[in-house]
Amino acid sequence: QVQLVESGGGLVQDGGSLRLSCAASGRTLSMYGMGWFRQAPGKEREFVAAIRWSGGSTGSTYYADSVKERFTISRDNAKITMYLQMNSLKPEDTAVYYCAANTGGVYYAYRAVGTYHSWGQGTQVTVSS
Repeated sequence: QVQLVESGGGLVQDGGSLRLSCAASGRTLSMYGMGWFRQAPGKEREFVAAIRWSGGSTGSTYYADSVKERFTISRDNAKITMYLQMNSLKPEDTAVYYCAANTGGVYYAYRAVGTYHSWGQGTQVTVSS
């Protein structure tokens, strides 16, 4: 089992920036990929970004079209931490942001909620207009 703890959320104005962190612990050697998802009130949880943690194409990154060119996902192997740098934030980015980890050994459907086995508690991001 992998435990995930997010931090870095908050309130920011339209056009501002925030950096989210996701610290992993536990059976982290079994992680094949990690991702960020978000969920706004009344909406389904949606994919934001993902990064391959181990195996083939380690370090490859993927983004939802809505955040490309504005968000950057990265990782620090030594700290076993994933980051999401969010720039040019918009009110429609307001949501609870969750980090997730895949420990199943098969990591292709990185956009799907069901691909991930461990989830953090979420951190609120609010962008005011």
